[in-house]
Amino acid sequence: MGKHSRPGPSNQPSRAVPRADTDNPLAPYDKRRRPPMDIHRRHRPAHGGASHLRPDEPRVLEEWNGFTYQPAGTASSLAAAQRWVNELQVGDTPTAR
Repeated sequence: MGKHSRPGPSNQPSRAVPRADTDNPLAPYDKRRRPPMDIHRRHRPAHGGASHLRPDEPRVLEEWNGFTYQPAGTASSLAAAQRWVNELQVGDTPTAR
């Protein structure tokens, strides 16, 4: 590792987060409930394989519920799944269902 290298894979964003709010007693709990890589919604191919292959096949949509990803529906193609993932803008939090 070089002098200025950070730990972890070079192709992933840093997990550095601001310090916990000292006025909020639940701040450490909230921090643990963050989704991996801060991705609240994701999609997976219905029949497995790489996500960029076979873009016309259906996708399983998954949403972070605070503990794990849970199925939220299906999309008919890769483009439809990507639109669904991108509906949740930066800074928004998913609504409870």
